Amino acid sequence: MKKVITVLVLLITTVTFAQNKNERASLEVDGICNMCKERIEKAAIRTKGVKSAIWSVDTHELKLIYDARKTNLDSIRKKVTAVGHDTKALKATDEAYATVHPCCKYRDDEVIDDHKN
Repeated sequence: MKKVITVLVLLITTVTFAQNKNERASLEVDGICNMCKERIEKAAIRTKGVKSAIWSVDTHELKLIYDARKTNLDSIRKKVTAVGHDTKALKATDEAYATVHPCCKYRDDEVIDDHKN
C-alpha cells in the first residue's frame, strides 16, 4: 500500500509541474498614447499562445503571459513591430511605422512634446 501511495504522489507531482506552461515576460515597446496602447496590446494578444498583454503608456513596458509551447518572444516582437511600434530588440519598418495615426508618431520630437502637456 505504501508503494502505491508513493507512486501516486510522484505521478501527481510530475503532472502538476508538467502543466506549468505559462511564462511571464516584459518587453520595452515604443509608443506615446492610449491609441498606441490599444494597438500594441491587440497585436500581442492576437499572437497565438499569448494569454495576457498589458502595455503601460508611462513606462513603455509590455507585460506578457504566454504559452511557451505555442509562441516565443521573437514572434510577439514581430507582431508588435508589424503594427508600427519599435521594441528594444526589433525596429518597425518604415512602411509599418507610416501606418500609425499621426498623433502616435513616437519618433517625431514635435509629437512627443505635444503629448507631454
